[in-house]
Amino acid sequence: MSKHPELIVMLTHNDRTVENAYEIFDACKDAKAKYWGFKEVGIPLDEMKKLCAYMKECGKTTFLEVVAYTEEECLEGAKMAVECGFDMLMGTLYFDSINDYCKENNLKYMPFVGKITGRPSVLEGTIEGMIEEANGLIAKGVYGIDLLGYRYTGDAVELNKKFVAGVKAPVCLAGSVSSYQRLDEVKDADSWSFTIGGAFFENKFDGTFAEQIDKVVDYMAN
Repeated sequence: MSKHPELIVMLTHNDRTVENAYEIFDACKDAKAKYWGFKEVGIPLDEMKKLCAYMKECGKTTFLEVVAYTEEECLEGAKMAVECGFDMLMGTLYFDSINDYCKENNLKYMPFVGKITGRPSVLEGTIEGMIEEANGLIAKGVYGIDLLGYRYTGDAVELNKKFVAGVKAPVCLAGSVSSYQRLDEVKDADSWSFTIGGAFFENKFDGTFAEQIDKVVDYMAN
């Protein structure tokens, strides 16, 4: 089977974990997605631990995406990821302290690049600058990059394609993949993975949560 971008199902809406994330995962655990995650805000830490443990019991690869901009908040997010037992930390602005912490704790790290502000986030910067920044971080040992492609103030399609082609590590296209046209663009960019959260809650792919997941996974595999 040819390799194609993998869906990461995010139990998040408006960049926050939804309160009934555990129930939704429980109802959808047999859907076709292997990768699951949520954000660092929205539910208490003990619930995060319970949900992450359940996802891992069900054989899923788990992702915590942290939308934070200070070193202190980003490191706090990394500590949450380790405490909950996540496989991957996505997001955070890059800091050496977080990279070192992730290495020490066997946590794969995929930071943001570019200039990011707000929540939901907005991405600014030049494509060349972001590629250069990403390759510098990969040289420091990060696992991959979390690119907020569709939150970009410029040409998102051009950014996604050039970035994936120019960065020699896994790239996740995160945020605002909400239509079949965008799925086609993600396929075309050929990233390692992409996230969908809000679009499932807004029923953009038409069906129950589990049906939408399967539709997207099947669509990407064809």
